[in-house]
Amino acid sequence: MSRLYDSIEPNVIDEEMLQRAVEEQGPREEAGLLAKKEGINFRDVKELQLDFRNILKIDNLWQFVNLTKLQLDNNIIEKIESLECLVNLVWLDLSFNNIEIIEGLDTLVKLQDLSLFNNRISKIENLDALQELQVFSIGNNAIQTLENMIYLRKFKNLRTLNLAGNPVCENEVYAMFIAAHLPDLVYLDFRLVEDNMREMALIKYQYAIEEMRQGETLALVKQEALEAREKEVEYHKSAYVEYLNGPFLFDSMYTEDSEASKLLYLPGVPELLEIYKTKFVAICQNLFEYGLKQHEKREAEVTLFYECLHEALAENQEQGTKIMQAFEEKNEGVLDKIQSISDTMVAEVKLTEYNEDIAKLTETLMTLEMQLVEQLEEIIKDFERNILDLVSIFIENEQGLMAQCRDLENYHHEKLLEIAISTLEKIVKSEFDEEMPDDVRMLFVDKDTIVNAVNASHDIHLLKIDNREDEIITKANGWASALIEKVHKDEIHRNRSRVMEINQYVDHLHSETDSLDILEQ
Repeated sequence: MSRLYDSIEPNVIDEEMLQRAVEEQGPREEAGLLAKKEGINFRDVKELQLDFRNILKIDNLWQFVNLTKLQLDNNIIEKIESLECLVNLVWLDLSFNNIEIIEGLDTLVKLQDLSLFNNRISKIENLDALQELQVFSIGNNAIQTLENMIYLRKFKNLRTLNLAGNPVCENEVYAMFIAAHLPDLVYLDFRLVEDNMREMALIKYQYAIEEMRQGETLALVKQEALEAREKEVEYHKSAYVEYLNGPFLFDSMYTEDSEASKLLYLPGVPELLEIYKTKFVAICQNLFEYGLKQHEKREAEVTLFYECLHEALAENQEQGTKIMQAFEEKNEGVLDKIQSISDTMVAEVKLTEYNEDIAKLTETLMTLEMQLVEQLEEIIKDFERNILDLVSIFIENEQGLMAQCRDLENYHHEKLLEIAISTLEKIVKSEFDEEMPDDVRMLFVDKDTIVNAVNASHDIHLLKIDNREDEIITKANGWASALIEKVHKDEIHRNRSRVMEINQYVDHLHSETDSLDILEQ
């Protein structure tokens, strides 16, 4: 694809180019000079034009996190990249470049208008995240197959599509195919999709469309089921008991246990293992159900705490507002009255009285704030104690249930060891006539070998149980610590903000009195 400036050295987007572009597109005259002098924060920029700059590679746009509109058209860009930070982008123009593959747009979930006009793209793909897409221009590319258009059915908000100039447009049924498969499309190639065209298209492709809809419905049901399961697992994770409502933990104990499959060949071991698994999974199920109940209790405690907190804050705020209103009502117009008093002595007395009212107001508001601090301190202490108690109780009972799992493992290990040694004795006496694979028979060369194999299996199982227990304890304690720390930090921040607010209000009142000039009257 030729450009008038192909002979010019290709550019990469750098700091200097961005600064120049922002200044060029920023405010003019005095405001522009001031902005240039003080510097423009890239985070404040909403629109950016980088067209006709011979850009080869997109880079260094990470600071423009609030950008909503970006023009990169008429450059020599070959790859869509380095746009992942532009999550607020609504409008993107990459037309007239050398792009071959649609990619790098996964994070731009707010994008509504995308232009890839006049590039080298042969397939519409990798746009799944752009569910807000309304306008899509991809004309003058290399798209050839009608079937590729079916991909666009997933974009329910798409209303305007431009494909003009692609090889696919030469197909005699192109327009009808698009009208049938994209029923919500309003404009195709800059023309309104007529109702009669849409009706004819639906008749022509009715069977294919119906079959497609059925497939899409099934896919949607599967997707919703998958999302529901994922949501459920996330909830279980918040209770620290994910995958304990089944054989997951038990199965994981045997996943890395290479000896277990060999020991299954010993007489009576399959039956022993089945009994072990049934009891083990039952304990895990108890732990799972207990964990969910405790999670509900913790969530209820958090909800109750914030209700109490907001109630105390609202009551305090209401009292503070009443105090300030009473002050303002009492002293309405007082400064104008003082200013109008001709007798300086009288004016100074009145001003002193007013300043005393301000001092009383300050003291009252600060006292009210200190009372709130003390009240919230008690509420937070109670909350902290309750949360730590709940977590402690949960961990204590969780450890008890995990101890039951270990007891089962120890019992299973003892029985397995008895069977293994008994089998060894029979083999030594040539009384064991059951068939064994060679790798299993190799375990019975002597007592140490078979005992070591059984012990190795046991150690792996105990390690899995211990690790799962430690994970639950660590997450529960971590949640409690993080929550309590946040509550304390939020209260410190609230108190500082309130004190600053009071001081600013009082400073404003003093500044008004300072502006009086009663001495010159």
